[in-house]
Amino acid sequence: MNTTQLECFMSVANFLNFSRAAEQLRITQPAVSHQINTLEDELGVKLFHRTSKSVRLTQEGYMFTQYAGEILKVSEFSKARMKEMSQFAKARIVIGCRNTAELRLIVPALKRLREQSPEILPVLRLIPHDTLEGLLSDGEIHVIFTFEKDRVPPKVRYRELMRCRPVCVFNPEHPLAKCESLTLEQLKDAGRIATCRPPACPPPIFAIQSMVTATRETPQILFCDNQDILIPLVLAGYAFAVTVDFPNTMPPELVKVPLSEFEPFSFGVLYLPDSGGAALRQFLDTLEQSFSENHAQN
Repeated sequence: MNTTQLECFMSVANFLNFSRAAEQLRITQPAVSHQINTLEDELGVKLFHRTSKSVRLTQEGYMFTQYAGEILKVSEFSKARMKEMSQFAKARIVIGCRNTAELRLIVPALKRLREQSPEILPVLRLIPHDTLEGLLSDGEIHVIFTFEKDRVPPKVRYRELMRCRPVCVFNPEHPLAKCESLTLEQLKDAGRIATCRPPACPPPIFAIQSMVTATRETPQILFCDNQDILIPLVLAGYAFAVTVDFPNTMPPELVKVPLSEFEPFSFGVLYLPDSGGAALRQFLDTLEQSFSENHAQN
């Protein structure tokens, strides 16, 4: 059963005339007759009594008008909603984040986007695993954040947003919390460290973690699934951690101390230039403006 059959049936039921139905549908009368015949064959009933002089609905045909009408309404409604969704998709930007720090980091940019372009609607996805880059390459996500500017998948572009310092974060009572900067040598006797692995942990930070944990015994290392688990352990004083100095993403109680031996890392976004259209371009510009202002304030 298809909508062409149902449209032909409803038109003949309305006019009780095959010729007038064909005129309304802008097809030939034999085509209308063929659609009605195939519909009757499929239903296993006669829908019309037909003579050379008249056409009238059978009892079954009369009953079927309500079902056919409902099916056509659902069909039209579905088409309208899909068209609406297609139009909505042009003003939608799907943003992939690996942790809540990244989500908090983009709040100022989202506020600015809402003020400047209220028609653009962000869709936020929190996906703390390796499939994020695959979703970007497939076009299901428009933007993801990364530190790996030198490892960009084919057809994907990188735009730098800021340079991030690697820092150690401590509970205020930790002996090293009063230092202005730290070296790897000083961290050898800093006590227990909380760590997590990529992709939850940025690869450059993971490399520093590995240097710090190389001389530690297993009881001196707390392995965490992600950074959202790591931070409460640091706050409670169980350990310190190595992370990046994202603005306005850490609890204010934590003390951040720079690691003087390491240069700041490039942090930015990966995006497919052919996806997202004007909404993506607007979001990237807004994101860059927001990060630039935030950096100047800090």
